[in-house]
Amino acid sequence: MALTLGLVACGVATAYWWEQQLPRRLEQAAKRGDLEACLRYSEQLESLRWLGGQAPGAQGSCRRRQAAQLWQQEQWAAALQQQLQLVNSQAGNDQDRQQLLLWQQNLQERALARFQEGDLNGSMALLAAMGEDRRTDGTSLGDKLREIWTRNRLQFERAKGLSAQRRWWEALEALNRIDHPWWRTQGLALQATVQQGIESLAGKEREHDAHGQLPHTVPSDQLDTLVRQRLAKGMDEWSAFQDACRALGGKVVEAGPETACQR
Repeated sequence: MALTLGLVACGVATAYWWEQQLPRRLEQAAKRGDLEACLRYSEQLESLRWLGGQAPGAQGSCRRRQAAQLWQQEQWAAALQQQLQLVNSQAGNDQDRQQLLLWQQNLQERALARFQEGDLNGSMALLAAMGEDRRTDGTSLGDKLREIWTRNRLQFERAKGLSAQRRWWEALEALNRIDHPWWRTQGLALQATVQQGIESLAGKEREHDAHGQLPHTVPSDQLDTLVRQRLAKGMDEWSAFQDACRALGGKVVEAGPETACQR
């Protein structure tokens, strides 16, 4: 028992002695710019007791400098983690909290810029650094961006399929629903093909392709022009046809699958 008590006492004494040494070693590491040693001593001291005196200041200085260094090296996740630890420590201040928010905002802006340029994976990588790439409930910024991407991709693919079937008006409607700049650029060649297809239609063939076989009693050229103008503004095909018909003083007449604009 005496031996056991002696070993325990020796261990306690050693721990106490090391605890007394840590603040000085922490200060020295901070002064010479040894960030790794500074952070290591900080963690050891924090595990032994609550930091007191100038120790929190030295710890805060090391974490602050380490976070800035990591950020400059584009180690986004590590920099944010270090800054968050600083903010949650006794050494954190309002300026540190503001810096954390600025870095998070900067990463979000970078991610959005990459997304607009068509780099979905690069955008997600930046958002992952701050835990915004995905959430189980689907409410993260990354979840929303992936939803936008998928919707635009499906509209592009739908437009290609409809164009292959020579269903020009429906293909144009799908293209007009694309609202992502990169996907719009991808669809320029297809849109030119669709426009040529629409222009190639004439007379009854054009009327049948767009609105059915019933004869129009309003000027067909004017009707088609107005329809295309409304489609270009984002209207769906049916709404564009109805609105254009009313604008020419007509009304929509339906007979089964056939539709016409008549006065």
